[in-house]
Amino acid sequence: MGEHSKDKDLEPERESVKGQDLTTNQGIPVADNQNSLKASERGPTLLEDFILREKITHFDHERIPERVVHARGSAAHGYFEVTESMAKYTKARFLQEPGTRTPVFVRFSTVAGSRGSADTARDVRGFATKFYTDEGIFDLVGNNIPVFFIQDAVKFPDVIHAVKPEPHNEMPQAASAHDNFWDFMWLTPEAAHMIMWVMSDRALPRSLRMMEGFGVNTFRLINADGKAVFVKFHWKPLLGIHSLVWDEAQKISGKDPDFHRRDLWEAIEQGNFPGWQFGIQVLEEADEFKFDFDPLDPTKVWPESLIPVQIFGKMVLNRNPDNFFAETEQVAFCPANVVPGIDFSNDPLLQGRLFSYLDTQLTRLGGPNHHEIPINRSIAPVHNNQQDGLKRHTINTGRVNYQPNSLGGGCPMQLGGRPGQPPGTTAGFVTYPERVDGRKIRDRSLSFSDHFTQATMFWNSQTDPEKEHIIDALRFELGKVESKDVRERMIDILLQIDQGLAHRVAYGIGVPVDGKGGDATIAAGRLQAGWLRFGVTGQPGPARNSSTPVRSAELSILDNPLNVLRTIATRKIAILAADGVDGDHIVAIKAALKAAGAMAELIAPTLSPITTSAGALLQPDKTFLTTASVLYDAVFVPGGAQSVAALRGEGRPRHFINEAFVHCKTIAAAGDGVDLLLASNIVDPLANPPQLEAALAQLPGVVTERSPKNLPDLAQRFIDAVAIDRHFDRLQKDRVPA
Repeated sequence: MGEHSKDKDLEPERESVKGQDLTTNQGIPVADNQNSLKASERGPTLLEDFILREKITHFDHERIPERVVHARGSAAHGYFEVTESMAKYTKARFLQEPGTRTPVFVRFSTVAGSRGSADTARDVRGFATKFYTDEGIFDLVGNNIPVFFIQDAVKFPDVIHAVKPEPHNEMPQAASAHDNFWDFMWLTPEAAHMIMWVMSDRALPRSLRMMEGFGVNTFRLINADGKAVFVKFHWKPLLGIHSLVWDEAQKISGKDPDFHRRDLWEAIEQGNFPGWQFGIQVLEEADEFKFDFDPLDPTKVWPESLIPVQIFGKMVLNRNPDNFFAETEQVAFCPANVVPGIDFSNDPLLQGRLFSYLDTQLTRLGGPNHHEIPINRSIAPVHNNQQDGLKRHTINTGRVNYQPNSLGGGCPMQLGGRPGQPPGTTAGFVTYPERVDGRKIRDRSLSFSDHFTQATMFWNSQTDPEKEHIIDALRFELGKVESKDVRERMIDILLQIDQGLAHRVAYGIGVPVDGKGGDATIAAGRLQAGWLRFGVTGQPGPARNSSTPVRSAELSILDNPLNVLRTIATRKIAILAADGVDGDHIVAIKAALKAAGAMAELIAPTLSPITTSAGALLQPDKTFLTTASVLYDAVFVPGGAQSVAALRGEGRPRHFINEAFVHCKTIAAAGDGVDLLLASNIVDPLANPPQLEAALAQLPGVVTERSPKNLPDLAQRFIDAVAIDRHFDRLQKDRVPA
């Protein structure tokens, strides 16, 4: 089994500070790091204090420009392992033998917000993977959404300018709910499909560990025989796909803006290593024009029912960065970093990205030598005649710095054209010899012109709760738009996707579609006139849905095949308790949750130890003041009359339960703990007591046992309910105050 070790190569950069003496950057020992050099105790600071000057100067320059996009991120080390040879499709050496492991560094990110924004904003998530292969660096730079807003990279500055805070007032931060974004959207009809994804729950992942990853662009793989295929890259999370709900995401932004970053870090520290399957969709060159979508169009998916994902490997993240700045902040990804056997297609968005990523690193990381920063360094030997430049680390030796040469024995020598090699053969990177015919032209293929068929397919693929969430998201976003014209024109866009969707959103934002003609054809005419007026070219052609499926389960979260395996592994459960709690209930539930791979935290009024009804002491993990229900996946209330009476006397525990109920999470109670649920608002407080308890027992995702003689049975019912994830069939949840 082949295996690469990244740790060995980085070892000189990883120094322990234990037992070391404090020095300057020149290695000079520092005797006093508490006081600057002054002329007497109360006199002026002296300019000759080189220790002070060096320390302050370095501090003043320790920040680098943040990324223009994907500024806020978190990352981890791990490995990629081949589970099935990909030799049929590619000659890339690291993909040949099952069992071969390649070190990886993966960075997840939001797109629109600055470094100081919150993790849970409604946004696309970056999913970038750096493979340290023995043939060089391969960067797979993708997102958690498989499509993009635009078809051509020339529009990338425009879409980012539109979604970023508006330039006159720098608001709103990390949000698309403003006029500029939606003004650009209605004038960019190719974005219709992406809008549906971003307004869906895909833009609100429960965890970075529970989201898919997509290469977005179309690439080529080339095998040892020179045969090429088009491919799309996929990461499939082993924990399934799970999301937050919008109200929950907004509250988490205030309670813990580092929610996703903390979740990833803690999971790895606890040994709950995140994992993904790696797969590709393969399209033979002969089938390039087989479907009614263009495989080079980055605003389209390749429906998995038409082109299945083939699984070839897995990725595991098992080590957190040693230093956030040195690794997570300084890592530089570029889709142009490919190895032999992987090549580009003519995807016009990809073509622009090949230039953009490298260009931005020159500014952000201080020059052309950013590849020498340890986190970016190849484990494959690097030999070329590139020299000097800002922040050069390599010390080149010898007199020869050009190629070809004879004075250096011809080295470093290109792999092609060596003595004894057949003409044209090489083990190095060779661009696929695609034939290109045509005129220079600024235009797009007509095969890129159907902007709404796949947006409709996405809408049709959602379950009823997911459709409700999309409608609410659009009502929220467009409800923030001040321009009535922009709101009306976006409804005309939605009419091209689904009439029911458009009408329901219109009603929520006060746009009278019936008075303007709620018909897609009439709306299309209004859009055409608007596009013509504002200079939009490449207007959409008619939908061509002969082969596009009506719906696809892979586009839904709730119906997604990845969620067939119900698991509560790594889920966080809150246990609410106070003095007098029934300790047996806590012990039984904690043991069952641990066996199922979940973790439980004890939440109490204070951090002082609580005394159980049997006199034992339990140490709380959090208090109602320092945490909230939005940070947990489910809630359990153990019995104990004294404990429940204390919790009923405070507002926060009841709010904790109400909020978990509104967010459709599983709630369980044993013994007297049932009374705390009855004291909340999840059932009608005006009903008679017998009716209250009967109503409680009928609520989806609420598990109760007044006389728990069989605690393991109660625990199993609780675990089964948590494994469902969300109980969206709680129709009365919206009347609960939370």
